[in-house]
Parts: sequence; structure tokens; C-alpha cells
Amino acid sequence: MINHLLNTGFPPGLVFIIGALFIPLLKGRVKSAFMLMLPVLAFIGLTRVSVGTHWVVKFLDYNLVFGQVDRLSIPFGYIFILISFIAVIFAMHVKDDIQHVSGFIYAGSALGVTFAGDLFTLYIFWEFMAIASTFLILARKTKESHSAAFRYIMVHVVGGLLLLAGIILYIKDTGSMTITHMTLGTPATWLIFMGIAVNAAIPPLHPWLKDAYPEATVTGAVFLSAFTTKSAVYIMARTFAGTELLIWLGAFMTVIPVFYAEIENDVRRVLGYSLINQVGFMMCGVGIGTQLAINGTVSHAFCHILYKALLFMSVGSVLYVTGKIKCTDIGGLYRTMPMTCIFCLVGAMSISAFPLFSGFVSKSMIISAAGHGHMAIIWLMLQFASAGVIAHAGIKVPYFTFFGHDSGIRAKEPPLNMLIAMGIAAFLCIFLAVCPQYLYSILPYPVDYVPYTGAHVVGQLQLLLFGVLAFYMFLKSGYYPSEVRAINLDLDWFYRKPMRAVDYVFAKVLNGLNSAADQVIVKDFTGAVNRFAVEPVLNLTCFVLAPFVKSGDNTDSDLTGRQAIASAFRTGTTPVGIYSACACLFIVVLYIFL
Repeated sequence: MINHLLNTGFPPGLVFIIGALFIPLLKGRVKSAFMLMLPVLAFIGLTRVSVGTHWVVKFLDYNLVFGQVDRLSIPFGYIFILISFIAVIFAMHVKDDIQHVSGFIYAGSALGVTFAGDLFTLYIFWEFMAIASTFLILARKTKESHSAAFRYIMVHVVGGLLLLAGIILYIKDTGSMTITHMTLGTPATWLIFMGIAVNAAIPPLHPWLKDAYPEATVTGAVFLSAFTTKSAVYIMARTFAGTELLIWLGAFMTVIPVFYAEIENDVRRVLGYSLINQVGFMMCGVGIGTQLAINGTVSHAFCHILYKALLFMSVGSVLYVTGKIKCTDIGGLYRTMPMTCIFCLVGAMSISAFPLFSGFVSKSMIISAAGHGHMAIIWLMLQFASAGVIAHAGIKVPYFTFFGHDSGIRAKEPPLNMLIAMGIAAFLCIFLAVCPQYLYSILPYPVDYVPYTGAHVVGQLQLLLFGVLAFYMFLKSGYYPSEVRAINLDLDWFYRKPMRAVDYVFAKVLNGLNSAADQVIVKDFTGAVNRFAVEPVLNLTCFVLAPFVKSGDNTDSDLTGRQAIASAFRTGTTPVGIYSACACLFIVVLYIFL
């Protein structure tokens, strides 16, 4: 094991997690350099590792595998490290160590999930992801973020328990902890599937994402947009590729958020719904399961992490400098934030799959896979969802943030480090579209796909124009000004409302029983035992004889029987009969118990 570590380095995830522990000990530029160095070291270590199984640790009767390196895990490992590097640059101005440590542990846990070769290792890193990401929401330190964080961790605890129960049953059924392809049909595989589905935000389990991500810190939202859902996409591709149920779940997942995003006022919530929409494309690709579909899923996850992070960075920069993030509160910012506006437009065109932007070379692979599989309904649903993305994420976000009505806000550009991070992400969004062969070369299967054909370019431009037309009609009809102020009721209403009743039961009924038990058992009973233990002989004697003893001439006539006995014991004036009674009492007790 030690020799192997010397030859191949440490697992990339552990580089992040162990390195995070040293961040609070450093200051100033040394801290910044150290945080930038961690992703670089992890990337160099990953490039040195060959395809195969690495970093195996013996635990009881099982082998824990920290390095299952193959053509599926490598691209996810690359993009997780790359986005971590960009996110660190974006967060360089932040002085809160909690955010830095949580971000690195979160990213390292996602890498641990990616390269885990057994179910136990997967589960440990899975739970670390949930815990670390919760702190990125709590770190905003508002009432709303605290509430969202608690709801977030409760949902993920349930998802983790489902996954754990499935893993235990799966090991019991098969005797193996190896992560391999599974088929639905047993309680174990269904539980594992549902545990992954929670992290993937598959409807109806999706509201946690739009509820929590917008309440995170400006920099924390960038980390959150990259890891949890994409780790779930990766695990789903490794375990349930080709599952037909995922085709339909993914297709509905692309469509449902479109309607909510169109009427949402909070820009980061719009991006949250858009994130669910995009993961739906990936889940649909996993469900189709062909080589083209899996390649499309992996490439789309790669591109999506970049342009979604870019969008969260750009609107997060607006929140950072203005303190506002609602469509009705901002607008006209292109005048004083031109660079941020340009970066946002690059992200918007990328997510809209505009030619020469990254989404164009990845999303189309999944849609083409549906067409090649003669899935007409699925193909139409994906096309509709693509048009919806253009309307809300491609046009609505930049329009209401930087154009639209003039809010009168004259905010300046964010700090230089934030601009540099956005610039790197924007460059990659364009580079991957202009030179897609670099992306295609790291995909799981050989790529025989040409994105820039006349039919594809013309068809996508038509879709883009349709989306622009739909947005224009909504705008001219007055739809947006009236609807953007609405409060959306999503499917979380069905569990948040009942939870209030549950909270009432716990607060009033069960806590009432707890208080009563505390009074009777802890205070009354324990207090009585303590008082008895101080003078056990006297107390036992008083308990038995006090009803039969009356104060005599030598005692105060106001004393009770118990007080008379106690006074006699303490003054040495106890009548002989009392001692005789005590002796008889103890003989009886000894006889009974011995």
C-alpha cells in the first residue's frame, strides 16, 4: 500500500480533504497559494494514475477501493478538479475559513465518490458531501439560509439512509461490495436507486435544490452547482445505465422546471430550476444507455459544470456588489458591469446550445441518441425543454439582470479574482465548442459524432429563434411584469406542510411527555433516591415506623413521628424499643432478599 502510494500519489479526493484541514492555520498570500496548489496537485496526481484499480485498503473481510480509474470516472475527475480550481479563484477574496474548508471537503468528497470502487467507500464520501455542502448554505448566516440548510440536510439524510439500506441489502444478497451495473427488481437495487435519485434531484424529489442553492453564499453556490447532482449522474451511469425508467424520469425532469423558471423572480432560483432541467437531459441519456447517449451524458455534464458555474458566478457577482438578486430589483447593470455582463451572456449562450458555445456540442448528442432510438415522444420532450431553456436561462437571466428596466443601481465590477474566474470559465465554454475533439477524446467510448453539420446548425438556430420569439411575446403581453413577483409553490409543499404538523406533535405532545418524564423520573424519583442515600438507615426506619411513633414528653409536641425519630437518632436519645424495631426490620429484609 505504501509503495503504491509513493508511485501513484494520494487519491485526489484525499488531497483535497486532508489539505482542507491546514487552511485555517495559514494566512494571507500563503493561504491563497496553498488553496490554489491543492487542485494542481490533485490534477497532476490523477494524470499519473493509469486505468485500473488503485489505493486498495483491507478492512475486515472487504477491500475498500479508493481508486477505480476508467474511461467513465476520468472525465468526471478532470472536471471536478478543474471547477474546484476556478471556484477557489472566485472565492479568493473571502475571509471565512468555514467556507474554504467546507468547499474543499465537499469537492474532495465528490472526487471520492467518483473514484470509489466499492459501495462502502461510496457511502462514506456520499455522506461527507452532504455534511460539507450544508455548511456552504449555513455560512450565509441569514434566517432563510439556516432554514434552507436544515431542510437540505434532512432531505439528504433521508437519501443517505435509503442508500445505506440498499447497500446493506445488496451485500446481503450478493456478498459483494463492488460497484457494478445493477437492474431494478429487488428491494436492494430500488433503495440504492432512490438514494441516488435524491441527490440527482429527480422529480418529485427535486425541490430541495431550488430551495437550498439560492440561499447559499455567493461562492458556495458555485461549488454546489457542480458536485452533488453531477456525482449522482456519474453513479447512476455506472450502476443503472440503460434503465428505461430513467428515460421517462429524465424527460419529465427536463420539462417540469421550465414552467417554474419562467415565473420565478429570484435569479438564482431560476438557475436552480435550470440546473434541474439540465440534469434531466443527463438522466435521459443514462436511461437510453447507448454509447452515443453515455458519451452525450458525460460530455454534457462536463460542459454543464462550466457554464452553470459561470452563470452562478455572474449573478453571484451582482448579488455581491448590489445585495439584490430579484428580477424586479435589478436591471440596467450592463452600463457599470460590462465584463460581468459579457461573461453572463457567454454562459447563457452555452446553456442555450448556441453554435460555437459548449452546450451545442454536448446536449445534441443526447437528443440525437433519442432520435436514433426512434423515441419520438422523448425526442419531442427534449426539444421542447431545449426551447424552454433558451427562454428562461438563455434570455431571461441576462435580460432582467443586465438589461430590462433600469433599476438605477450603478454598481461597479466585482473584485479582480472573481472576474478572472469568470474569464477562465467563459474561455473554456467557447474553447470546447470550437475544438470539441479535446472533449470527445476523454469520453468513455469512441466518438463518431459531428456536431457542426448543416442540418444541426440550422435546426438549432431555428429553435433559438423560436425561444427568442416566445420570450418577446411574453414580454410584450405583460406576462413577465405580473408573474415575476409570484411566489412559487412547488412539490415541496406536500412535505413541508405536513412537516409543520409533525413539528407540532413533537413540540407539544412528545416534548410534553418528555417534560413530564423529566419531572417524575429525573427530578422527583432521583431526588428521592439521593435524599434516601444520605442517611439510608434513618430514612428506612422513619419510613416504616413513623406512622406508629408519637412525640413523647421529652420532645417538642409539634414534632411529627418522622421528625421525632430523626431527632432521637441524631441526639442519641432513641428509646430502646426503636432499636429493637430496627433490628427486627433488618432481619426481615435480609430474610426476604437473601
